[in-house]
Amino acid sequence: MQLYTRSAGTGLPVVLLHAFPLSSAMWLAQREGLAGACRVITPDLRGFGGSRLGDDEPSLDLMADDVARLLDDEGIDKAVVGGLSMGGYVTMAFCRRHPDRLMGVILADTKAGPDPPPARANRERIAQAVLSDGSEVLVSDVLPGLIGPTTKERRAMVFGRVKGLVQSAPPGAVAWAQRAMAVRPDSFDTLGALKVPLLVVVGEEDELSPPADAEAMAGAVPESRLEIIPKAGHLSAVEQPEAFNAAVTTFVGPLLGGAHR
Repeated sequence: MQLYTRSAGTGLPVVLLHAFPLSSAMWLAQREGLAGACRVITPDLRGFGGSRLGDDEPSLDLMADDVARLLDDEGIDKAVVGGLSMGGYVTMAFCRRHPDRLMGVILADTKAGPDPPPARANRERIAQAVLSDGSEVLVSDVLPGLIGPTTKERRAMVFGRVKGLVQSAPPGAVAWAQRAMAVRPDSFDTLGALKVPLLVVVGEEDELSPPADAEAMAGAVPESRLEIIPKAGHLSAVEQPEAFNAAVTTFVGPLLGGAHR
């Protein structure tokens, strides 16, 4: 499985994994804003954007292994690996399966706990609806939670861009990813075992994975920092890219010395 990837910049490799049900297009402002500080690598996770879905059973571990293979293809031994929302779940799976490939970890607007049964059932409902009726259920049921009230009120273009990305999500990938996320394990032990620094970022207005979830993740890792981004909801990197990029730049600065070891 070769992932379609957009990259920018040079130096320390920073892999950013996108949210559900978007693609690497969501990281445009990160590729532009971080390229002066590091090498930004933003793949489309399997089934989304330009990446094929394949025939495998739904699995976040598989998505994490896709990312490890991407590093192999790029000739990268170790990288900072991070993700937002679903990308965060894939990042935690990567931490579990490929801990020796990490220089640092970024978890944005995500959570380490598993889905409770009602959330699992809701994922299956959306998976079935999107397979039978297309993206309408995403616009009605998923899109409203992705964006914070400040963005909805003041940044109509950002909201419109996110809506477009949501509408273009392939139904097969949407259902596959929902089923993969529904069975994810608790990842607090994984975070507790991290041997590298962790940056946790969360939008102040995120209702899907609120600041309390971010605080719990940061609390599980001794070498962690927490950034709460004002006026941002669940897609903090898209809603307030300058603040998000500043947090990442500050985080990767001390890691640059280890990039050439």
